[in-house]
Amino acid sequence: MEDVLIFKTNVECESDVKRASALLKSTNQITRWNFDLCDCDKILRVVSSGLRPQVIENLLKTEGIYCENLTYEL
Repeated sequence: MEDVLIFKTNVECESDVKRASALLKSTNQITRWNFDLCDCDKILRVVSSGLRPQVIENLLKTEGIYCENLTYEL
């Protein structure tokens, strides 16, 4: 079963998205992802299978990208 993880980030522009893209594409457990740069929290949505939020946070941190998991209730 796939999970949708939602993160608050500091991604501001397409060059930031490109930096993050290389990292996100390198992770096999991620099936889809997107940024909402129009949102005030610059939301990153990640669809994955069995990936812990901390993995994404630490991955993006290596490129100097702030990333904080946001919890939500369905």
